[in-house]
Amino acid sequence: MMRHLTLVVGATLVALSVLVSGAHADRKLRVVATIPDLKALTEAVGGELVDVDSLSRGTVNAHEIEVRPSMMLKLRKADALVENGLELDMWIDVAVRGANNANVVRGAAGLIDISRGIPVLEVPSTRVDRSMGDVHPLGNPHYSLDPGLAPVITQNIVDGLARVVPEHRAVFEHNRQAFLSELERRMGEWTKLMEPVRGAKVVVYHPQWIYFLTRFGLLEAGWVEERPGIPPSPQHLVRLVRAMRDEGVKVLIYAPWNDEKLATRVADE
Repeated sequence: MMRHLTLVVGATLVALSVLVSGAHADRKLRVVATIPDLKALTEAVGGELVDVDSLSRGTVNAHEIEVRPSMMLKLRKADALVENGLELDMWIDVAVRGANNANVVRGAAGLIDISRGIPVLEVPSTRVDRSMGDVHPLGNPHYSLDPGLAPVITQNIVDGLARVVPEHRAVFEHNRQAFLSELERRMGEWTKLMEPVRGAKVVVYHPQWIYFLTRFGLLEAGWVEERPGIPPSPQHLVRLVRAMRDEGVKVLIYAPWNDEKLATRVADE
């Protein structure tokens, strides 16, 4: 009797394991990304096998995302979560706790941190405190602005998705290679386009552009902000405008969530 029961239980467990492993086969993998950049890259890798949603919009500062119940609902149904890491989207932990989904908690196979292997820039060499502004202790987290880092990022996405559905790794890798081939062609065009301004100095509103500037050989000559995340004083703006004139800076880069009127005024002066 005991042997018969053992065989029945064993057969049941085997059947369940087959059902679980094939649970994703009949539907697309539900993936949530913290920011739109990661949504686009995950769609490139996942192709027809994934359904990807972003928790934020490209017009919103990723540092200042407000966690809402709708985010928790999306996360509750997710098979995987793609995050930027390096504390850019650290608000995601609050949303994950509210979602109560074991698939995407810290340490779960479905949590995909795409910062692994990234050569991080601007890592502080001294102790960081709030008087310094929004300085990131782990280094500058805006690496997705460098298209040249896509091979590292997409490899992390392949590895993460394959942890959830290992039977589809070959498809993910095929999609990745197709994306990188097109990107390589575009990179040639962009590099040629940027070549005439290589070595030029630019001013940025917030120090988030260093990866982009480094990739295309541009030099950061100053910030509109007095310190990262801290609005500028009139004295700081006077010094900045004077330096831009003295150094012949003709470009000011800002993001959609920055103060456009202020950026335009500084550039015009």
